[in-house]
Amino acid sequence: MTLFGRRGALLFVLLAVAIALPPYCGTYYTRFATQIAIYGMAALSVDLLLGYSGLITFGQAALFGVGAYAAGMLTVYGLTDALLTWPLAILVSMLFALAIGALSLRTRGFQFIMVTLAFAQMVYYFAQSLRNWGGDDGFTLPQRDSLKFISLADHTTFYYVVLVLLVLVVLLANRIVKSEFGMVIRGIRDNERRAAAVGFPPYPYKLVIFVIAGGIAGLAGALMANHAKFVSPATMSWQLSGELLAMVILGSANSLIGPILGAAFFLAFRDVLSDFTEHWMLFFGPLLVARVLLVKDGIWGMLVRATGADDKLGEPKVDFPEALERAADSKPGAAK
Repeated sequence: MTLFGRRGALLFVLLAVAIALPPYCGTYYTRFATQIAIYGMAALSVDLLLGYSGLITFGQAALFGVGAYAAGMLTVYGLTDALLTWPLAILVSMLFALAIGALSLRTRGFQFIMVTLAFAQMVYYFAQSLRNWGGDDGFTLPQRDSLKFISLADHTTFYYVVLVLLVLVVLLANRIVKSEFGMVIRGIRDNERRAAAVGFPPYPYKLVIFVIAGGIAGLAGALMANHAKFVSPATMSWQLSGELLAMVILGSANSLIGPILGAAFFLAFRDVLSDFTEHWMLFFGPLLVARVLLVKDGIWGMLVRATGADDKLGEPKVDFPEALERAADSKPGAAK
């Protein structure tokens, strides 16, 4: 992500629109924009795995739901300080991600997809078995959490808090993928054996990015619990994992802004068509196929080209495994 130039200006315009939105729209659209920001954050966590790590997972909804349940339970028990509740929800989600990733990352390809799906379904059915917490029906939060002297009961205030957190998550993700750690992750994605041969064992790196993505998904889940003031096992379903993957594919994988735009398009498409038919997926399926076949870089790529902000044109393509070899050679004590 470039901070200057046309692409930086495009990002600034998108952010300005997001900031200026609530005063010019009613409560419904403010809540809808909040939902977009939350799902955009969850989709970004999927993109860290799919786009930058080459890991296709069907278990991210489980971590999203764990964050929602953790935040909801703490709120019900009277812990309503967001500065405590949300970090605890992130921590619980990261611990679940550590446990799931430690086992599932020992597999590859289709096996990895099925193992993450299996873990997600285990968590889903465990949530259904919590009869004291509503079982399949879920439970309601008595109130939203609060930020010290700021009440989040107001929809506009809550929207701006979510927007600030989304921007911080994007900046954090940008710092991660641009770091040496991010270069290793992308090198492993492009050629895992070559990365391992030059001294970067794939397993611990993939586990770390899996846990980081789990923490981001957990934060999104905690925010959704506060947004809806309701939590149920539906937040852990494999269908939600599929929807998050669809958001990433629509917006553009290997991009930090694409998943957010994909979430906005997906939710708007679903809300508009669901007013006419409950079988809206019949129309969404061909659209997703057309995106894969005809538009190689998704909504974000189309927007970048349409505004002339494609400042990546002309830049040399980075061979990440080769860059890792150079980095390994430059390590102190490396064989000459």
